[in-house]
Amino acid sequence: MKFTVLAQDGEARSGVMNLTNGDVKTPVFMPVGTYGAVKGITTNVLSEVKAQIILGNTFHLWLRPGVDIVDKFKGLHRFMGWNRPILTDSGGFQVWSLGKLRKITEKGVFFKSPLNGDSLFLSPEESMKIQKILNSDISMVFDECTDWPISKSQAYDSMQLSLRWAERSKVSFGEKNSLFGIVQGSMFEDLRRESLNGLINLKFDGYAIGGLSVGESKDDMLRILKSLVPIMPQNKPRYLMGVGTPEDLVEGVLNGVDMFDCVLPTRNARNGWLYTKYGNLKIRNARFSSDKAPIDNSCGCPVCGSNFFYSRAYIHHLQKINEMLGSVLTTTHNLWFYLDLMRQMREAIEKKNFSSWRQDFYYKRSVGV
Repeated sequence: MKFTVLAQDGEARSGVMNLTNGDVKTPVFMPVGTYGAVKGITTNVLSEVKAQIILGNTFHLWLRPGVDIVDKFKGLHRFMGWNRPILTDSGGFQVWSLGKLRKITEKGVFFKSPLNGDSLFLSPEESMKIQKILNSDISMVFDECTDWPISKSQAYDSMQLSLRWAERSKVSFGEKNSLFGIVQGSMFEDLRRESLNGLINLKFDGYAIGGLSVGESKDDMLRILKSLVPIMPQNKPRYLMGVGTPEDLVEGVLNGVDMFDCVLPTRNARNGWLYTKYGNLKIRNARFSSDKAPIDNSCGCPVCGSNFFYSRAYIHHLQKINEMLGSVLTTTHNLWFYLDLMRQMREAIEKKNFSSWRQDFYYKRSVGV
């Protein structure tokens, strides 16, 4: 992988990643395709909303359909019909989310399958083996996601375990495609710096910030970003995992983050929560039942931007009767909003007016639909 910073405005920066299956302009948002599918959206629609790279879930793909099936297709790209880059997470966060169903040891994690209760084991070596079969452009090291709240001593022990697992991941992964390290250390700035330094010594292709969006306050999240991101390697991509709202993305870019993923735009779309330039819109509210306007008059997505657009009233109707088309249309719109938001930020950085763009973004989002 090659990464080049093309422009910078303060800490905010735009660049390009040259990956096995194509180039990706940063900052970038990655739609989440947990089981090798972004829910309700074909890969053709993903291309239409200008997705550059999507995220697959190692843990869930391992359980279903199983790596033996994906291996028959020589990787996830051909299996799901997507010819652009894919990033796969390592399964660490999903194992963490199992709570009491897991047992963490130095070797790895023993846990019960959430599907049928079978006893399973996932280690750094096994995670790398799975991700190599998935043949993703970017793989992630296997780490332990730290609980919050947690004591500093517990956070230190967890962070050190993740560092040892990162080294084992790198040794096992070899030279196939690209591998990112994951910075842990909970809400303790000195532990975050220690984790980062340990990962830098191992020389990864990029560096992610894990262990955020696990219940901490927004103030804590921003504090960690402001203290950590500026000291991350300038010549490597910086990835904030599992975050977040449009405002989170703007603040992440402001602090120098290059990559994001989150389920919010697709999950909220299925529940009728839509993003617009002028604030969020709850399409199931009765006031939209006869509204002839598109979701967002300023939006260029396939749902809003054509001469024959889908009205708020029609989408309200579809959502109220639980027609799957309602979720397809709202998901298409929300993904376009997120991906176009990233495009706008790249353009603002290149024009050196990111600060004024950000002020305008917040003003318009506060106006209300």
